[in-house]
Amino acid sequence: MSVPFPPMQRQLVAILRGIKPEETEAIVGVLVEAGMTAIEIPLNSPDPFRSIAFAVKLAPSDVLIGAGTVLTTADVDRLNDVGGRLMVSPNVDTEVLARAHQHRMVTMPGVFSPTEALLAARSGASSLKFFPASVLGAAGIAAIRAVLPAGVMIAAVGGVSDQNFAEYIKGGVTAFGLGSSLYKPGMTATDVAARAGVTIAAYDRAIQKG
Repeated sequence: MSVPFPPMQRQLVAILRGIKPEETEAIVGVLVEAGMTAIEIPLNSPDPFRSIAFAVKLAPSDVLIGAGTVLTTADVDRLNDVGGRLMVSPNVDTEVLARAHQHRMVTMPGVFSPTEALLAARSGASSLKFFPASVLGAAGIAAIRAVLPAGVMIAAVGGVSDQNFAEYIKGGVTAFGLGSSLYKPGMTATDVAARAGVTIAAYDRAIQKG
């Protein structure tokens, strides 16, 4: 059974690809303080499950913490073991989705085509992650959205930032995954806090304008 995305003040997912466990406390701390509502640590980061465990302990219960680049059911089980509640994958694997739903996780599989998007929706995905969004563009996502079930949550990831929230929102995108525009390996907590502030302000303005 699928798990809906919980109500969040901002439907923004911070993607911390490449973060090290020793950096997690400081980086996650400034993101939570800035107002980010979901944080994803991709599994191709150094010692990712340790970082996720740290983030889970640090973040308030209303902040979703989880893993990205989840490819196997074993990854889902390990994510559950460290307390992660958000499962993000680059593809649509129905077995991976089913295991995540067994653990009552919020799921965000990656899709690019109508076929993948409809399969993910039929498999109970909490949200569809259109990736890479920069290739499809806001118009491409809007065209695919027209054939999807009403009410399905649409997220754009890959090439989205504070510079282009508005155009995607006009196309029906309601959530965003933010990677290199928000965090790159080597950035300090101060750097990330500054980027988070700019990002959240831009998102809030774009949402208000609709």
